Amino acid sequence: RELATLPDPMARVSAPHERALAHLTAADPVLGRVVAAVGGCGLPPAQAPDRHAFFQGLAHAIVGQQLSGKAAATIFGRVETLALEAGRPLMELLADAPEASLRGAGLSAAKAASLRDLSRRVREAQLSLEALAHAPDAEVIDALVEVRGIGRWTAEMFLMFRLGRLDILPVADLGVRKGLMRLTRKAELPEPPAMVRRAARWAPFRSVASWYLWRLAEADEATAKRWIRG
Repeated sequence: RELATLPDPMARVSAPHERALAHLTAADPVLGRVVAAVGGCGLPPAQAPDRHAFFQGLAHAIVGQQLSGKAAATIFGRVETLALEAGRPLMELLADAPEASLRGAGLSAAKAASLRDLSRRVREAQLSLEALAHAPDAEVIDALVEVRGIGRWTAEMFLMFRLGRLDILPVADLGVRKGLMRLTRKAELPEPPAMVRRAARWAPFRSVASWYLWRLAEADEATAKRWIRG
């Protein structure tokens, strides 16, 4: 997977994050040193239930699968332009836009089909995006993976970056795996069982810990080593 596109690492720390950082520092001193070096957590707060915003977020996530952040933003911008030029909400456009138009914007046939499926489910009330804001994490994942092209990773990113859930551990995320490999000074990427064991001490703030693992993964090797040493 691509690394998630993350906010400014020096963003203002919210009250929930203050509690999270105190917990993580006490529970895992090595991660605590990374927290101290990086500074405030940039995970966004939970968004108010908003069908349009949630749809936009999921559509963007589908478009961005297996692409760099820049390429994803370019293609999604073209798709949004199609909607603007047609004078229609994005969800309505995606429901019945000619495939040629979507392919012309840079979408693959598979992604165009996924966006149509998402649009159809939301329009036909098979999937209530607003209701997801109040559902338990597992139920959100179960609901979203029913959509063509949405897997567990995409659902986890939605939980973290749209719903503000603080205890998500995306074990399939390459950045989280690389960050944990560096944190534990291993030579190989960790497998999910090992990640779950290490992360048990981070609960109930595994989303916040994952954010710092992304920062650790993105740092150059010398910087990462300096952060870990403290």
